[in-house]
Parts: sequence; C-alpha cells; structure tokens
Amino acid sequence: MKLLQRLYRVLLCASLTLSVFGVAGISAQDHANKDVMDAQSTHEPPLMRVHWAREFARAARNKSPNMVWHNGAIMNTSAVTVIYWGSSWTSSDPKVSGLQSFYTGFSGSNYAKTSDEYTGTNGQVGANNTYGGYFVDNSPASGGNQTSAILAEVCRVIPNPVTNGYYPVYTDMKRGHAGYCAWHSYGTCGSTPVQFAFFFDLDGDAGCDPQDTQTGHPQGLAALANVSAHELSEARTDPRNGGWYDSSGAENGDKCAWTFNVPFVQFTNGSVWKLQGEWSNGAYNGGTGYPNSSGQKGCLDGH
Repeated sequence: MKLLQRLYRVLLCASLTLSVFGVAGISAQDHANKDVMDAQSTHEPPLMRVHWAREFARAARNKSPNMVWHNGAIMNTSAVTVIYWGSSWTSSDPKVSGLQSFYTGFSGSNYAKTSDEYTGTNGQVGANNTYGGYFVDNSPASGGNQTSAILAEVCRVIPNPVTNGYYPVYTDMKRGHAGYCAWHSYGTCGSTPVQFAFFFDLDGDAGCDPQDTQTGHPQGLAALANVSAHELSEARTDPRNGGWYDSSGAENGDKCAWTFNVPFVQFTNGSVWKLQGEWSNGAYNGGTGYPNSSGQKGCLDGH
C-alpha cells in the first residue's frame, strides 16, 4: 500500500508539472512519465523524490509548507563513497577531483548544518560525513530509470558497504527526455542497508544548470555539485522513506530546488559552490529563511 501511495504521489507530481507549466510537448511528457513508472516497478526499490529539471519543476501547492516526520530514521553521519560508471570516465576527469573537494568540504559546513534540526528514531541529523574515495567502473552504464540497476551497481562495486553508507553513482549517460537530473533511493547489499543516488552526465544540460558564473567551476561540475547537495541533504533527512517530507511528498531539497540566495557558499575546505538552499521548518516558523519558488520563506543555504 505504501508503495502504491508513493507511486501515486510521484505520478501526480509529473502530471502537475507538465499540465501547470505546459513547457514540454506530448513526447516529452510521455517519456517523463514512463521514466518514473519504470522506476516504480513492483520489483524495484522505491524511487525517492526526484530532482526535477528546470523545465519540469513546479511550485509547491501543499496545504502546509512544513515537513513532517514519518516515524523512521535519519542519518546521524554519512559515509560517502563515490562510483563513476561508464566507459568515458577516467581518474583525471576534472569532475572527479572537483566532487572529491565537494564531498570533503561538505562535512561540517554551515550548508550541511541547514539540515541538522531534524530528528528520527535514531537521534538527530549530523553535519559530518566521511569521504571514502571513489571507484571507476568503465563498463557501459545503464538503468538510470531503474533503482534496481543502480543498487546492483553499488553492491557490485563497493566491497564492504556500511549501514550509514551513501553511494552516489555518477554516470556518463545523457538525460535525454527524462524530466529529472538525479534521484536517491535505498536498498540492501546482502544484509547491509545502503543509501544511494543516481546522476546523469549534465555537461551542456541547460535544464539542470545552476548557471554558476562566480566560482570558476566548469559547467558540468557546477551542475553536478548543485544536484549532489540536493540529493545528499535529502538522504540525510529522509534516508529510507520514514524521515521528513511534506504533505505533497516533497523533501527538503525539493522544496528549495532552483532557488539561490547568494552567488556561492563556502565549505570547510575553502571550496566555493553555487548551491540551492535546503528547507528548514525552523527558519520558516521563525521568519528567517529566504523564499522558495512558491514564496515560502523557509530555505537556508548556510552562507
């Protein structure tokens, strides 16, 4: 029943996205809906809220802007190990070193602390993560709309997964007609629960571009950093579908997607990134946040 309810929410989101804005043709709508439905096969781990591309994003229209707890766990800490999947990846790719700087500097940053108000059955979201390096898998990447395929890649590549592991999988697949830039989910490798995320190759992709003109990062890296902040923040606050999201199913990253308060934020290692904010119930209730695309002042970026 819960999976059917989640499927209804995701399909409703896709339907409202296209009907409200009317920016995509019938072909794009069909492809976007098929991508989501394929990922919601009864044989798949559940697809968490996807990070919609700009042309598919919609303003929130839920009754209450605040997120609520769904009686499950959060991530106190996250152990991040990255997978680069696809024949075009090499260790010398600037995106590899750039994302290493991103994940290293994220830990303990004011940006990470924008999510530390949330609690679960296992305590409070923590701002610290460890970076365990990366693996390059040069076999052809596939399955961007199938959570089972990405979970299988994680279980195949990661030799010793851990329960607080977060495993982002960056592929060299282009987005094409898919209406989203990235997503996160969860599953099990053997008997070990894991959290993971999927990312398209966003080089030259205007729909997933944060339009960073200040940091000097290449466009493709800037785009991946922004959606990576979105997915990691959501995984920390809602790792296994029992954490925090609002009445329309939107997680903290969804609620502030494609809204930027400052040209860039600085991480603990001195690196700078143009990143969307993350939703804070406390900031909204206290009137201290900046507005999202619906004008609800609950976004924080930790600048």
